[in-house]
Amino acid sequence: MKIQEHVALAPFTTFGIGGPARWFVEAAKESDILDAVSWARERSLPLFVLGGGSNLLVSDTGFAGLVLRVALKGVLAEENGGFREFRVAAGEDWDGFVQRAVAESCSGIECLAGIPGTVGGTPVQNVGAYGQEVSETIQRLRVLDLETLRFHEMPVEGCGFAYRSSVFNSSATGRYLVVRVDYRLTPGGPANLRYADLQKLFPAGSQPGLTEVAATVRRIRQSKGMLLVDGDEDCRSAGSFFKNPIVSAERFAALAARLGEEPPHYPAGESQVKLPAAWLIEQAGFPKGFRIGRVGISSRHTLALVNRGGAMAAEMLALRDVIVAGVEGKFGVALRMEPVLVGF
Repeated sequence: MKIQEHVALAPFTTFGIGGPARWFVEAAKESDILDAVSWARERSLPLFVLGGGSNLLVSDTGFAGLVLRVALKGVLAEENGGFREFRVAAGEDWDGFVQRAVAESCSGIECLAGIPGTVGGTPVQNVGAYGQEVSETIQRLRVLDLETLRFHEMPVEGCGFAYRSSVFNSSATGRYLVVRVDYRLTPGGPANLRYADLQKLFPAGSQPGLTEVAATVRRIRQSKGMLLVDGDEDCRSAGSFFKNPIVSAERFAALAARLGEEPPHYPAGESQVKLPAAWLIEQAGFPKGFRIGRVGISSRHTLALVNRGGAMAAEMLALRDVIVAGVEGKFGVALRMEPVLVGF
């Protein structure tokens, strides 16, 4: 285990923003993780676990403790009751794993193609897009319990999955460190076409292959600036910065009455309605391409806040606050950010 000092964190994030880690270590083995956690505790240092850096905003002063970058690698696959179970190390590239699953004709995650980050981050916020969520295929996790410093298997039932959330970013934040995720996929299964954008491109009755659907999702993501492409400033983001707010049916009815018409909406469980954050933001006066200095909204996707070059974390948060206040003032709806704040 090699502990480094004063390591810049901005290059490890898709935002390209943030100061240095006072201490930094890469863990390629489970024993490295244990050693790093023990090292930090012996010195009473705060610990932050870094994956792919695709859902983070690091403060301008950086992180005063130890940043532990999970670099565990390896994918094992086995047949089980008509399914194929993949045991994937947390440090594996997520999109690389999706490409492998699709190439092996295993359905279940094809609509999650093109999402940046590592496998270990997918259960934390229950990553989802285009009609799929990882919670639909996750069977179990291998985690390090930071309270007991013991590794153990966690069944999916213990993860508390909901829309963009899990126990890992809610009731048990900071307790568990994910080291492996097990997915159950369906060999020869059909592609998921539940999402409206995909239904428009693939008419009813068509049966596109997994490869075609995954490639289509990547094209859609790129058209919205949500696919990492070198040199594209719209890609210096953390993906969707705001969650789609969920409100009660009563609040939705009151909002519709106030507006004189029903805004776009989707069902979100019993007596709940999901509102598209992008629509709320645009209607509140923040169109694509809106900018304040070195930060702004993507020119291709309203939910993506982007670093236009040389931006500071403080500027990004100031933009966030302006948008949140504007939406709340117009609609009475509070937007919540998706990226994790580090070092604040």
